[in-house]
Amino acid sequence: MIDTHTHIYSSRFDEDRDEVMARAFQSGVKYMLLPNIDLESVEPMLNLCSEYKRCIPMMGLHPCAVDEKYIETLELIKNKLLHASHQFIAVGEIGIDLYWDKTFLKEQLYAFRNQIKWAKELDLPIVIHARDSYPEIFEVLDEENTQELTGVFHCFSGTMEHAKHILSYGGFKLGIGGTITYKKSDLPGIIKEIDLSHILLETDAPYLAPRPYRGKRNESKYLTCVVEKLSEIYECNETEIIDRTTINAYDLFQIQKFTL
Repeated sequence: MIDTHTHIYSSRFDEDRDEVMARAFQSGVKYMLLPNIDLESVEPMLNLCSEYKRCIPMMGLHPCAVDEKYIETLELIKNKLLHASHQFIAVGEIGIDLYWDKTFLKEQLYAFRNQIKWAKELDLPIVIHARDSYPEIFEVLDEENTQELTGVFHCFSGTMEHAKHILSYGGFKLGIGGTITYKKSDLPGIIKEIDLSHILLETDAPYLAPRPYRGKRNESKYLTCVVEKLSEIYECNETEIIDRTTINAYDLFQIQKFTL
């Protein structure tokens, strides 16, 4: 299994990170892809990737970190993307979040569009955070999408129409995590209509733990719960889910280039 989205560098793991990593590896997680959030998250993320070669970093500015200093911050993030000693597997996590605050919508749109342009210049996939913002996300992507642009809608939580719009771009996949196990989730019915070739596994740890751990700290080991639910949805065995989503992750992120 590949956890394509985990914040394992978060301070919430400081007391037992080694144990959490060991549990993940023992459960069958081979690699963990780490999205950046802001300037403060860069150092702990890169330090962890230096310690654990199975952790591979991304670089980007999260929409919730966009504020009045966003131009300066974007320049610093871009500089790290281009000149850091680490190689980054994607531009992420980027996007638009209108759940908490719409004050910086204009700035979020600017940051999102510019980071997409970086990805196209560097031939890297993008990892999109979309919360209460699918129309705004689509407005930008409809203009910026090219045959070469690829990426994933992290923690997909949209409708069937949203899913169809995303897949119409040609190079995008849907990141599925613990929310698909929630009792009131509409995702199972939507995902059942989506070919497995478009699905990636993720946790978003320490957030969005699956049942029966909902409300607790999430961790990569719990990908097994997502796999179990997907095997139920697709009416196939768990090995098929693992094999197909692993191939999908390799295809999108070109993981083999980072693990030689």
